[in-house]
Amino acid sequence: MPKQKNIPDAGKPVTLKILAEYLDLSPATVSIVLNNSPVAKSISPATHQRVRAAAKKFDYRPNMHARMLRTRLTNTVGVIVPELSEGYFTGVMLGVEQYLLQEGYLYFTVSHLCRPDLIEEYPELLMNRAVDGFLLVNTELTNKVPLPVVGISSHSKSPGVTNVELDHSRATRMALRHLYELGHRRVAFMKGQRFSLDSEVRWQTIAGIAQEIGIVICPELCIYLEENLWSPKLGYLPVRDLLTRTRDFTAIFCFNDTAAIGAIRAIEDAGLTCPRDISVIGFDDIIVAEYFNPRLTTVRQPLHKMGWTAAQLLVKRIQSPGEPYPEVVWFEPELVVRESTAGVRDTPAAKLRRAKRQIGSL
Repeated sequence: MPKQKNIPDAGKPVTLKILAEYLDLSPATVSIVLNNSPVAKSISPATHQRVRAAAKKFDYRPNMHARMLRTRLTNTVGVIVPELSEGYFTGVMLGVEQYLLQEGYLYFTVSHLCRPDLIEEYPELLMNRAVDGFLLVNTELTNKVPLPVVGISSHSKSPGVTNVELDHSRATRMALRHLYELGHRRVAFMKGQRFSLDSEVRWQTIAGIAQEIGIVICPELCIYLEENLWSPKLGYLPVRDLLTRTRDFTAIFCFNDTAAIGAIRAIEDAGLTCPRDISVIGFDDIIVAEYFNPRLTTVRQPLHKMGWTAAQLLVKRIQSPGEPYPEVVWFEPELVVRESTAGVRDTPAAKLRRAKRQIGSL
């Protein structure tokens, strides 16, 4: 049994040296455990448990000023996001926050609302507050920074950035294959706003995979999102306008779940129903997708896991700056089939198209 001595006096602050003497360990060992140093794995789990139990028992508080002087680190990171509305960003940020809190990191979160001036200014402002690194969500910095950077869905080609990305090709293939197998051939497609960094990547995969599967992309059924909106209105307005021009389609592949919820509302307001008249498929699998009526069929991004992993990669890069790091970490999507998609109904428009094809073949 390890020898314990010099029980700290009640009411007096406990220093690292006093805690080490109490545990009969070296101050370096205690520091390595409490700071979760990269070499902490070499210390036995029993010693980890003893150190943490004693620190809790005596309410040990590390001298953060001394640590900053020694390591030149503040255990603070800057998180830069477009916005923090309910949906994609809250799902990602939950994972980010949980990991950073677990590791004892503070964080500044700033929203640039897709304004170029803020995207340019925020890194400098955060570096003036001595952050140790940057975590970007759907954001690409315009200037290189001298700190570790990890981006989620940022698609950055800048050196020094670790990208956490979804396999959009696989995601698109699953969604379109699902619609095709339900009999959908007249599909409306929704392209995200130009400032959303996922937009172009996903649109390119849609163009290639639709042709591969056998779904023709009709220009008159393409919706190009432009407005800087973060509510279901994003999908409501363009789908409402589309339905005033034509109803000759049976499904909509939406840019995200928020837009899909707006699209379903527009379908209902036009006197139609989802999925009986028009199937709707979303993207992301946000929290409300499972509880909306109808429950939303969607392509799930593992948002929490992506956020957690990105924060973990950033902390590792901060703590071990000399170690190699990956340029890209890929995540696999999952198709979640619920109630908003169904087989094609034999509508009058479908009968008319079939008759035209039969006449054309004569």
